[in-house]
Amino acid sequence: QVQLVESGGGLVQAGGSLRLSCAASGRTFSTYTMGWFRRTPGREREFVAAITSDGGSTNYADSLKGRFTISRDIANNMVHLRMNNLKPDDTAVYYCACALGYATPATMTSWRRYDYWGRGTQVTVSS
Repeated sequence: QVQLVESGGGLVQAGGSLRLSCAASGRTFSTYTMGWFRRTPGREREFVAAITSDGGSTNYADSLKGRFTISRDIANNMVHLRMNNLKPDDTAVYYCACALGYATPATMTSWRRYDYWGRGTQVTVSS
C-alpha cells in the first residue's frame, strides 16, 4: 500500500509560479515511477509529467514543456512539480500518482499505468 499526499496548490496570478509537492509512503519509493496528472470539470485526467524511478528520465505533456519541471527527492520520498509562467488554462486539480516498478516512456503518460493516487491539490490561476 502506498499513500500519496499532495501539497502546494493555491491561487496565483497568471505569469506566476507554484511548486507542488507529493509525499509518498512506502519502503521502496526508489522503485516507483511517479507522475503528475490534472483534471478540470468535465474533462478526463490529463497527463502533465512523469519521472522514472531513478530520476534519470522525465516526460512531459508537449504543451507544458519548458514551463513545468518534475523532480524527485529519493532520500525524502518526495516528488515535486515546479510550474512557471502559469496560465488560466492551467487551473485544475493536480494529482500525484505512483506506478509500481518501471514504466516505459509510452505508458507513463497514461493514467491507466498508475497504481496509486493522491487526493489532489487545487491550482487556480487568475487572469
